[in-house]
Amino acid sequence: MRLKVGKIVNTHSLRGEVKVISSTDFEEERFKKGSKLLITRGNQVIEEVVVESYRSHKNSLLVKFEGIDSINEAEKFKNLQLKVDSENISELEENEFYFHEIIGCRVFDENNMLLGEVVEILTPGANDVWVIKGENGKEILIPYIVDVVKNVDVQNKKIDIEIMEGLID
Repeated sequence: MRLKVGKIVNTHSLRGEVKVISSTDFEEERFKKGSKLLITRGNQVIEEVVVESYRSHKNSLLVKFEGIDSINEAEKFKNLQLKVDSENISELEENEFYFHEIIGCRVFDENNMLLGEVVEILTPGANDVWVIKGENGKEILIPYIVDVVKNVDVQNKKIDIEIMEGLID
């Protein structure tokens, strides 16, 4: 399995840097010198690249890959995805999850009633917010905090929560 870590949106310099919009929580790890990434179009691998350097720039990253040393070489990667093979991702701490593990999980309340399925994860600040699409199409926002999320079973795609007063109207 491959995980998307960003999208190459433009070239940046004459020496082959590309502008990347990141879609990973682990930028330091994914884009560190020596990281292997796949440049893909859909599920098709265009090229495997090794990160030479990266830096933050406005709301994006500027990434330089080994062996891509001119704007002409970098130009052909515009609008392509950057992915990482899942075997190259590290184990997370207990109670930490990758987005792809949470999205698609069914969510149950303390009475074991199905509330819906996690369809999106928002990262507004202090804690993530899980967007659950209910059976009726209504969206429920659940903060990922210990008082609410009681159990996450990614193997069985099941999450148990305790509804705090005022959480669902």
